[in-house]
Amino acid sequence: MFGEIHDLPHEFPEYQDLIAQLRANDLDFRHMYIEYHALDEEIRKIEQNVEAVSDLYAEELKKKRVLLKDRIYLTLREQNAASPS
Repeated sequence: MFGEIHDLPHEFPEYQDLIAQLRANDLDFRHMYIEYHALDEEIRKIEQNVEAVSDLYAEELKKKRVLLKDRIYLTLREQNAASPS
């Protein structure tokens, strides 16, 4: 949706501490995090008409963001389950 916040702390507030920990200590997660936020920023610029692109390109970016968010969520769930409580 237009104008919604999609950064990872808003998407997964229950995992904020784990996100920070993985960003600091897990290179693969850090790369996913950086890629996700780059996609999110580009989509936000498109939605705010800062960048003019085709609808098809915008939809492809959104699909990439969703797929990446799913991978990040899976990683968060796996890491959370593996960590001692």
